[in-house]
Amino acid sequence: MTENASAAEPLAADSAIAVVGMSGRFPGAPDLDAYWANLLGGLCSVTDFTEEELIADGADPQEVRGRDHIPAKGHLVDADRFDAELFGFNRTEAAALDPQHRLLLQTAWSALEDAGRSPLGGTARTGVYVGGGPTEHMLAAQTDPRLAASIGALQVRILTDREFLAPWISYRLGLEGPSLTVQTACSTSLTAVHLAVQSLLLGECDTALAGGVAVDTVRKRGYIHQQGGIYSPDGRCRPFDERAGGTVPGNGVGVVVLRRLSDALADNDPIRAVIRGSAVTNDGATKVGFTAPGVDQQTAAIVEAWAAAGLDPADAQYLEAHGTATALGDRIEAAAATAAFKGALGTGRIGIGSVKSNIGHLDAAAGVAALIKSVLMLEHATLVPNADAGRPHPELGFDDSPFHLVERATAWPEPELGPRRSGVSSVGIGGSNVHVVLEEAPRRGDAGEPDAQGAPEVLLLSARTREDLAAMAGRLAGALRAPGAPSLADTAYTLCLGRAPMAVRGYVRAGDRAGAADLLAELASGGAAGLGGPDPLGEAWLAGEPVMREGGGRRVALPSYPFAGESHGAYRLGQVAPGGEQPEQGGGSADLEQGGGSTDLEQGVRALLADALGLTDTDDPEMTYFAAGGDSLTAVHLVGCLRDDFDLDVPITLFLEQLTLHEMARRIVAAGEGDDSLDALLTEFEAE
Repeated sequence: MTENASAAEPLAADSAIAVVGMSGRFPGAPDLDAYWANLLGGLCSVTDFTEEELIADGADPQEVRGRDHIPAKGHLVDADRFDAELFGFNRTEAAALDPQHRLLLQTAWSALEDAGRSPLGGTARTGVYVGGGPTEHMLAAQTDPRLAASIGALQVRILTDREFLAPWISYRLGLEGPSLTVQTACSTSLTAVHLAVQSLLLGECDTALAGGVAVDTVRKRGYIHQQGGIYSPDGRCRPFDERAGGTVPGNGVGVVVLRRLSDALADNDPIRAVIRGSAVTNDGATKVGFTAPGVDQQTAAIVEAWAAAGLDPADAQYLEAHGTATALGDRIEAAAATAAFKGALGTGRIGIGSVKSNIGHLDAAAGVAALIKSVLMLEHATLVPNADAGRPHPELGFDDSPFHLVERATAWPEPELGPRRSGVSSVGIGGSNVHVVLEEAPRRGDAGEPDAQGAPEVLLLSARTREDLAAMAGRLAGALRAPGAPSLADTAYTLCLGRAPMAVRGYVRAGDRAGAADLLAELASGGAAGLGGPDPLGEAWLAGEPVMREGGGRRVALPSYPFAGESHGAYRLGQVAPGGEQPEQGGGSADLEQGGGSTDLEQGVRALLADALGLTDTDDPEMTYFAAGGDSLTAVHLVGCLRDDFDLDVPITLFLEQLTLHEMARRIVAAGEGDDSLDALLTEFEAE
């Protein structure tokens, strides 16, 4: 219960859900700090492309030069980059893996770290509820026969289809709760949040990841404006504004980490906001057309969500609307919200806005982008404006409504009764309406401490590469120097408990934040792995031993892993491989054609293994199949290729042994008759 909550409105910890972690990448914002800065400044992060940029990135020149082409989009920079090795994908798999899968995996990892929880090997039952949109990469990859011949048609589908977005996260992060890929068009990610909330309340999981991703293409693209269509004629989205003319497409990804509030309080989690209630409805047939929105069920979604929270919609001070800036959409949404918030009718005291003015319409990720915006506003007690906000459209009737359009960044006043509260709405084509009730986090003791010398703390860091370790140390140094930085003890506790241990390690030992920040900056500049004096815990850490820090602490939000993966490209229709290069059979065999005396057949088998595992002549030929990124599905594909291309019947159990690739090739050639169960196994996979 917050300090200013009334006795009539208790915060029921057993029925509320805490937002304990968040991560996202949005147009103009590689992280949430940049996202907040852009929102606070009222910036529009939609990119205007030049004709040369679009054509250089593969756009059709005739289309780009057309009268109705609008060269603008909420573009996501570096959407094709992926730290594949960290997630256990070889180069062939990483190139085939849809960019939405890549981004969502990294964002889920970062969100867990933001919650102070290790992304790997967590003990709590963790559910995954996410969704995405259709992509150019998926369509192109699934229609490329050469890719299917290289890694198998089933593998292509699993690596590219959006139905596997949630299972890949559960598999790669070792999460054993429910794993659902959600699809309700534009309201997908907020529906995912609602389902995650229900799962937590039902006890199906103890922690949940929820969110969505939308990357229809990683390339620079504009769009075609059609008179009377949903898209803006000038590349700007102005929800509820008198200049509103339609929406603008955009790309992005966001994930929140949710826990029951009672558990989050007991475990000292970094609570960023609280979800008090949520609801989902569908318009059914009560609208003029399939793609049109409906007033009644949008109103019902809002009313039901606030009823689930045990509150009145009039208790809100802000509404983050869906806000497409279309004439029909804005009018219906304003009417539905006015009916739902009728307790505040005529007051104009509830602020209203939509993040689409800043970043465009993120399709399946639109709802989570709006939710994260609202959480940040509650954290900072600040209302941020629509980008380039003007006067409300007169047809919306805001003069006699509960709402006023937020036009500039202003302090969010503390209510006379109860905490700050907001509603978040999302509407999907097809009629799925979602509303979530948010409340500011309960106030607890200050997580920080005076920056004074105290008992030394050891900050343990690890990364996959030395470059990543340096980047991580630099980020942490900046975080400890920032206003409101967490205590050194809580920082040490979170780093020890809430990070996955990796091969490249370092530590610093200091008695205050300033000293720790200086040592971390030195580590970032290439200093020794252990700084601030020798420490038994730190030295055990450097030696690769499992360590356990003595004493408790509070999980706090710290900078997440500095992903710096290479570009893996993306397929597009008419181009059968990322980067415009044709995949060639046997193209990765150079590293396996070592060691004289091997037969032509054995060299052919080595070439097949190299192709399937994406190996080049820079790889160690003595690595094992699993170390090279092989798995059971790849093994099934290889067994089929060996049978079809080389007339070799090989038992699939051979791929489960810890063999070097050289030894595996020799054993395959010598396998002889093969496994009687092979045909049945292959038939089962092909049937799926």
